[in-house]
Amino acid sequence: MQKRFIQLAALLAALSVILGAFGAHALKQIISEKALEVYETGVRYQFYHVLALLITGILYKEFTSNYLVWAGRLFVTGMLFFCGSMYFLALVDLVLQPGLKWIGAITPLGGICFIAGWLLLAVGVGKKNTIISQHLK
Repeated sequence: MQKRFIQLAALLAALSVILGAFGAHALKQIISEKALEVYETGVRYQFYHVLALLITGILYKEFTSNYLVWAGRLFVTGMLFFCGSMYFLALVDLVLQPGLKWIGAITPLGGICFIAGWLLLAVGVGKKNTIISQHLK
């Protein structure tokens, strides 16, 4: 599992850099300042949680635990929901589709995933070698 988390973290980190550069160079010219702030928040939180995923992958070798597996999964899910909804909301501003603003309701679900991931990471390093089932790996 740690290898997959580390590989995924590397890919998502590269994507964070690409999205950040896209926002700074291309979107800056075509969306509102407020929408750009929303977009930049998504990029920032994605990169924070890429680092969390990387740390989770590294810690898994020493603290093999289902808690760490689920922490990593929640970090990825949080990036999808939280950051993805932020990117979408910024781009909705670009195409001026106010009917799609409901996507913002997904953002808190991503935040909850981030919080749960951090809590499971804390529990997981305290409970070394707690693999309940091999199929969860």
